[in-house]
Amino acid sequence: MTPPDAPRSAWSRATSLGPARSDHVPAARIALGLALPLAVLLLTDRIEWALYVGFGAFTGIYSRGEPTLLRSHRQALMGLVLTACVTLGSVLALLGEAIGEGAESWLALVIGAQVAGGVAVMVRVRGIRPAGALFPLFALAAVSAAPPVAPIPVAALVAGTVAAFCVLLGLLGHWTGEAHPGAENPPPPVVPGRERAAEFALYAGVALVAGTLGLLSGIANPYWAQIAAIVPLSAPGTAARVERGLHRVVGTAAGVLATAFLLSFPAEPWQLVVWVVLLQFLTELFVLRHYALALLFITPLALLMVQLGHPQPVGPLLQARVLETVIGVAVGLAAVLARDLATRRRGRAASRAGRISRPG
Repeated sequence: MTPPDAPRSAWSRATSLGPARSDHVPAARIALGLALPLAVLLLTDRIEWALYVGFGAFTGIYSRGEPTLLRSHRQALMGLVLTACVTLGSVLALLGEAIGEGAESWLALVIGAQVAGGVAVMVRVRGIRPAGALFPLFALAAVSAAPPVAPIPVAALVAGTVAAFCVLLGLLGHWTGEAHPGAENPPPPVVPGRERAAEFALYAGVALVAGTLGLLSGIANPYWAQIAAIVPLSAPGTAARVERGLHRVVGTAAGVLATAFLLSFPAEPWQLVVWVVLLQFLTELFVLRHYALALLFITPLALLMVQLGHPQPVGPLLQARVLETVIGVAVGLAAVLARDLATRRRGRAASRAGRISRPG
């Protein structure tokens, strides 16, 4: 019999769930942080602002399992980052009406790549979880790709207000099972300047290349390619990054099928809101236990949220998302494997140099 602490095989990791850790408690908090603001939009007939609400609500995702004060500080910081990305995306969307959609797509691609690199470095230096720059890049790119439906100050105010509400819910979580008084609170990692520059170049580079390939393939706003490219980079180690990338492709394909099913029926905005909130809850219930399974909920969550704020023809939308995901993951994994190969070669060269320098 395999001992409980034995390393799991790749097949076992791919087909089994990780341990549950009262995931329903933060999942309910995060879903509530999205549900109440969306309900306000429905009541005020402003559902076209759903993107601003959704990206502000991503604030609640950060710092799960951490002590209350630490969680509030980190969520406040990421709320500011997400609000800034929504604001910048709104500026780019408005600019697109002046310079044309094609030029705006290239501009958003380049700026998005820089944001991906900068946020990834900031998150790593501060030890914030989840790592990487997925949510800020998504906020910037999706808002910039949608038609401007509100003045820039309104978009910023909506996203910022929802972010602050999610920080408040995080504080209230102290009394609903999320205090985590015994949780480890290690100091932020020491990241030398050279590593910071390398991290920035890796994230910005893959986002730029993936987005460029997406645009050259004929996709008007290929931000899903950029997102898919940076997703594997947040996993620790080459093997985990490759696994994360493969999970992204398989999970997104399954999620697209689920989205096609959900959108095959006529639906009122309030029905889409119900689905979005339920999918957010299910995402947070499983995302730390099995990433590919969580993508079955993440993908329709993201697509339905975009549909609420910017309805598009379903067939072309879903086809583009699959193509973009394949392009992005291919670029991300190519960068991961190339970096790993270069590291191995440097290690072998250093080893040979060490043997030569030692006296015989």
